[in-house]
Amino acid sequence: MTIPLTRAQSVQRATPVPPLPARAPASPAAQGPVRRYDVRSLGPDGSALHSQHVAPATPLFEEAFCAFSHGALVETVGGAVAIEDLQPGDLVSTVGGRAAPVLWIGSTLILPGRGAAPGRNLSLTRIMADALGLQRPSACVIAGPAARLLHVPSHLRALAGTMRMVTPAADCVDGVNVIETAPPAPVVLYHLCLPRHAAIRVSGLEFETYHPGNRLRHLADNATRALFLSLFPHIGAAGDFGPLAYPRIGEDQIEPSPA
Repeated sequence: MTIPLTRAQSVQRATPVPPLPARAPASPAAQGPVRRYDVRSLGPDGSALHSQHVAPATPLFEEAFCAFSHGALVETVGGAVAIEDLQPGDLVSTVGGRAAPVLWIGSTLILPGRGAAPGRNLSLTRIMADALGLQRPSACVIAGPAARLLHVPSHLRALAGTMRMVTPAADCVDGVNVIETAPPAPVVLYHLCLPRHAAIRVSGLEFETYHPGNRLRHLADNATRALFLSLFPHIGAAGDFGPLAYPRIGEDQIEPSPA
């Protein structure tokens, strides 16, 4: 089921740009490299809202926008839909079997292999067809630097034990079926939010939806926190993201958060 949009409500695809130089030290967005972020969200009345923002090109902000590449097929109740065609309000099938509406879709443009901040590497991960099992994925998938899979690679299974955990796609690189890649041209990347953190199927693989995890808890700068939350019209406070549905390898998650 999709909430219908009129032509006037439909979101126009923006022409993204690479990170911009900061001009003034008056705001968090101006204290170092910044980037333009495009946001589509579901309004309280069911309409689609569209906004563009300039915010820091730091991990906190970039990870909210850099999981899926153009053409990634998201499984919805009506079938697979390319991430760039997904609309706020579309019902997405979750791994738990429930359908949940898309509340937020973020996108930005990056130049793979070159982070906006010194020392940052925004490489992509290419996952070949059948790399993680039959039809997993069904075709080659390009995952962004913030993508996490509901999959534990063999070299991390001792850490995960019997728990289902989400792993950064980059940690699944084996040099054969899963490889790091950095195309020479800029690419648009996407991420999405449901009402609660979940795993969804994208091109035959199970990826998590966006959740800031512990980053906001460890953030002491109130101005940066407020700027970050302003990118999410459906979120009033950090706690509104809810608990994590699955623990994450690489964060201080030991037990899955309660549902």
